[in-house]
Amino acid sequence: MITDSHAHLDMAEFDRDRADVIARARDAGLEFILAIGTGNPGSASIERTINLAENYDFVYAGIGVHPHDAKLADEVYWQRMELWARHPRVVVWGEIGLDYYYDHSPREVQQQVFRRQLRIARRLELPVSIHCRDAWEDLGTILREEWPSGSPGAILHSYTGSADLAMDYASRGFLISFSGIVTFKNASSLREAARRLPLDRILVETDCPYLAPVPHRGKRNEPAFVADVLRGLAEAREIEFMEIARSSCDNVKRLLGVT
Repeated sequence: MITDSHAHLDMAEFDRDRADVIARARDAGLEFILAIGTGNPGSASIERTINLAENYDFVYAGIGVHPHDAKLADEVYWQRMELWARHPRVVVWGEIGLDYYYDHSPREVQQQVFRRQLRIARRLELPVSIHCRDAWEDLGTILREEWPSGSPGAILHSYTGSADLAMDYASRGFLISFSGIVTFKNASSLREAARRLPLDRILVETDCPYLAPVPHRGKRNEPAFVADVLRGLAEAREIEFMEIARSSCDNVKRLLGVT
């Protein structure tokens, strides 16, 4: 009962051995992968991601315009996004959000595009997967205004905020997803968040090909390595591996309506 709730399997880093990567994930015990298309109009990321979900029965798709690409989407692309969102293998809108670390798109444009996508997701009754880097204050303001109680559900993906903030979002129904960062030596605050959160609020992910967990740090990440993220969480919480694996699997499948 192992899941990867955020993987970028469409990216060029996997072009030479994508089928082998997916086979290794299956061999490692993964029963669910949420593959994320990032919504750059020039990259065909979403088309490739949906194609993967069509070809592998344990891979599902998420689609959304990443904050890096917020300035690139035009009205024609938004129409295509809404059509893709109705595909039966698409189960989440994301990743979406704010990134003030790189600022590849102007912050005002990021905010506008984030708001637009939250409204679309609510209308289509899709949960969202949210990216946030160095933008927690503005993220909180937008979510309070655009994602009220009763919305379909939300994941804070590859969480890097404080333990107190994680508890606040969890109390509001958000799921907190931990990546390989939680295994890094300097990630004590993340491990504190992992200890304090209720088990029914925790997800795990790789965010591959990025953020490979210890002992693979510095290498290309892949879904099979999510087992090492689970080991890091189990160690932080002082519980058995299968307890955190089972609960995180149940959590993501419940949110996304996947059986």
